[in-house]
Amino acid sequence: MNYKETLDWMFAQLPMYQEKGSKAYKGKLKNSLSLATHLENPHLNFKSIHVAGTNGKGSSSHMLASILQEAGYKVGLYTSPHMKDFRERIKINGKPISQNNVIEFIEKNKGFLETNKLSFFEMSVGMAFEYFSRKKVSIAIIEVGLGGRLDATNIITPEASLITNIGLDHTDLLGHTMELISREKAGIIKEEVPLVISEYQDEIAPVFEEIAKERNSYLIYADKQDLMEYKTSLFGSYQNRNIKGVLATINLLKEFNISEEHIRNGLMKVVENTGLLGRWQILQENPKVMCDTAHNSEGLTLVLEQVKLQKFKTLHIVLGFVKEKNLDVLLPLFPKDAIYYLARPDIPRGLDAEILKKKASEFGLEGTIYASIPKAYKAALSKADKDDFIYIGGSTFTVAEVL
Repeated sequence: MNYKETLDWMFAQLPMYQEKGSKAYKGKLKNSLSLATHLENPHLNFKSIHVAGTNGKGSSSHMLASILQEAGYKVGLYTSPHMKDFRERIKINGKPISQNNVIEFIEKNKGFLETNKLSFFEMSVGMAFEYFSRKKVSIAIIEVGLGGRLDATNIITPEASLITNIGLDHTDLLGHTMELISREKAGIIKEEVPLVISEYQDEIAPVFEEIAKERNSYLIYADKQDLMEYKTSLFGSYQNRNIKGVLATINLLKEFNISEEHIRNGLMKVVENTGLLGRWQILQENPKVMCDTAHNSEGLTLVLEQVKLQKFKTLHIVLGFVKEKNLDVLLPLFPKDAIYYLARPDIPRGLDAEILKKKASEFGLEGTIYASIPKAYKAALSKADKDDFIYIGGSTFTVAEVL
């Protein structure tokens, strides 16, 4: 099989969450452990940091990787979902895994993957762990895919665990309360492994404190620490919250030689070092075009607050959601004085634009329906003046289609 055929085969096994949503969520570690055994436990051959959370885990993972790269280490980075190419999920020092490595992993293990009915995500995690082990990374930053307790990545014993901001997302799978969701995220806490919480949240702090105590895990609230202030190349004032969690985690890596200069340079070269896409990413000027993958109430609140701080004559918003999002919660966050370009992301989970338009009008958001996200973006570009601002968002997949 060539690269495209290999990816098609992977996508066609058990459906991936990225495409199918809750139907693809398996919520158990048996398959991940079986694959790890089959691969001779590659996850035991490298140090790691495990990152979970509702908002900020992707940015935080990339910041950690960038700092460690600046310090001269060989750094693996596993994240999800991908924006343009599957290989974005598995990187070493910012360089994606090669197409040949993807093909070879599937060809070598295809029989086992088929027999054991591994999901797309499970085989992706196994591929990453095998690759990091074989390439002898100094440390790997492992981002949780969904939740934590039963996520396929949760077979590692890291040097430290980092949990970022928690919000109500994926409630159909993780629970309908902040406490239930927090318990799922807290599932990454390991025995005697220190835990950093980026942001103290009063209503869920007892959950983390209870589980950390049970597992003899040293708990740090990063935003309550006296930490130096640093800037980052990632746009958005909300990144300051992520930086604190990253700094507190870096401070726990006693076996690694990381200076203030490494931290400063790493935070200012996140995109350059890691290839991060879709976090307050400026695509052009005059008119300024920005895209961001925020897709839940907490993330969108922060991004839309940042949009309000921009200088522009007219705001244009290209918007598309997936079906399971609670529009009654999300749509009231958007400004009524913007021009909306509505379309369905091109995946099975994509929300029909007619439904979005009807729901948006209930909240005073008026817009035009387009046949696709790219056509909606093209229309926004044609109608915007040079002093206007175009924001593209609502879903990772909306952003991915523009990129």
